[in-house]
Amino acid sequence: MRAGRGQRSCEPSLPARVAYGQRVRRGEGSAVFVILVYDVAQKRVAKVLKKCREYLTWVQNSVLEGEITKANLYRLKRELREIIREDEDSVIIYILRTTTYSERQIMGVEKGKFDQIL
Repeated sequence: MRAGRGQRSCEPSLPARVAYGQRVRRGEGSAVFVILVYDVAQKRVAKVLKKCREYLTWVQNSVLEGEITKANLYRLKRELREIIREDEDSVIIYILRTTTYSERQIMGVEKGKFDQIL
């Protein structure tokens, strides 16, 4: 049964962000791997980045990635629609059902690396 307005969902609690290579544990929902790319007006960049980082891992300017449940992806898209102006901004989400056959290659400085000290 779906939760109505003002009601809490009965879905199990999930980690909001799962970094590249990590998996959502079995039984915690159906997850997909996404790459999210955005090009938004300067005045909305900080809001979009902050919202996306609640669900995904920042890897480079205007690019985030990570495993996310389908429910959280739906929430993220809904929340981004409230921030962006669809007549000016662009958000592209690549959805990969599995990363089994993918390879990530980095040339140059790896941005968004967790152990990088600024």
